[in-house]
Amino acid sequence: MTIAVTAPTAAGNRVLPFDPLFLAAVICLILIGFVMISSASIEVAAVRNSNPFFYMIRHGVFILLGLAAAIVVLRIPVSFWQRSGPWLLLVGFLLLVLVLAVGREINGSVRWIPLGPVNLQASEVAKFAMVIYLAGYLVRRLTEVRSSWKGIAKPALPLAFFVFLMILEPDFGAAVVLMGSVMGMIFLGGMKFSQFALIVIGCAVVIPSLAMLQPYRVVRLKTFLDPWADPFGSGYQLAQAQIAFGRGDWFGEGLGNSVQKLFYLPEAHTDFVFSVLAEEMGLVFALLVVGLYGLIAVRMFRIGRRAEKLQQFFMAYITYGFAIMLTGQALINIGVNVGALPTKGLTLPLVSYGGSSLVVSCVMIAIVMRVDYELKRLQASDAAATSVKRKKPKAGGTDEK
Repeated sequence: MTIAVTAPTAAGNRVLPFDPLFLAAVICLILIGFVMISSASIEVAAVRNSNPFFYMIRHGVFILLGLAAAIVVLRIPVSFWQRSGPWLLLVGFLLLVLVLAVGREINGSVRWIPLGPVNLQASEVAKFAMVIYLAGYLVRRLTEVRSSWKGIAKPALPLAFFVFLMILEPDFGAAVVLMGSVMGMIFLGGMKFSQFALIVIGCAVVIPSLAMLQPYRVVRLKTFLDPWADPFGSGYQLAQAQIAFGRGDWFGEGLGNSVQKLFYLPEAHTDFVFSVLAEEMGLVFALLVVGLYGLIAVRMFRIGRRAEKLQQFFMAYITYGFAIMLTGQALINIGVNVGALPTKGLTLPLVSYGGSSLVVSCVMIAIVMRVDYELKRLQASDAAATSVKRKKPKAGGTDEK
């Protein structure tokens, strides 16, 4: 299927088949990510890989792979994803099981499946699969979801399996993002507020309980409350991130002039790339990046709301799900960097180094753009049909005298 360049509106004008502000914000974040990964990783790559451009080149390849995947997905009708929901759920489940069996351990976590020169992060695919499946479920069981606990409890079973497997890796951050996305989708699907409030209260009890099961998570919580109590031990990472923000001030030290990336700040090109960005480019530019994520969220929710008004509920729910997942993960990562949240191993979508996260994020963006395109086609066809009806002369409308 070929995507046309323009689509007619009711007034006969032409509009773009995509949201230009949404696409511009996505492209800006990808380009900012490439520049910041290049800057933050040069010294680390020179020592670890004897090539200062190692991570920059790999990230550039990941960007090309993500764009190629996005172009392919743009040509796939949304109905394909609706039919494929159960199969994608099965793929996500198998990947989460497989990573526990043959996964590669990095920094104490088994989250990656080795595929030759690259690693596949199973949780990224699993989160994507759950959103697709749940959107289809909400369409099939919308009345049940809005009227009873039974409709809400059914998707809780696969969610529980996914969360359990993620915690075994462990990938507590991905589990929190997944639960938040599922709750948000069900709430936007029409769950009663009283039911939603009870679930939120339950999660507020369960999530801290899960955090307390592992001693290192308890240490992270204590460090979060006062990172300077042990600045050279458990609080080291967060303390160095705060130093980076302090050095950056309003307008930064200049691109490439970060000191914290010189082996002071661990994972400077992955989880803490936002801290390096704030140090080199300053608070003003960091707030601009936050604004870009805000713009993406607003445009995605607008597309989802338009789909809901046109009774295209599957399109609406996958758009809502991806919006919550992408922007929620971005807020958690930024919150960790500024010290507002406990440390989590979550990437900054579209910006941090990581092939799985970047490619899956590009696929999500492409599906939302496809939704926007199909909605505009639907609106154009409806407008054309209405125009034909108005122009059609009424039978017996003229009398001869």
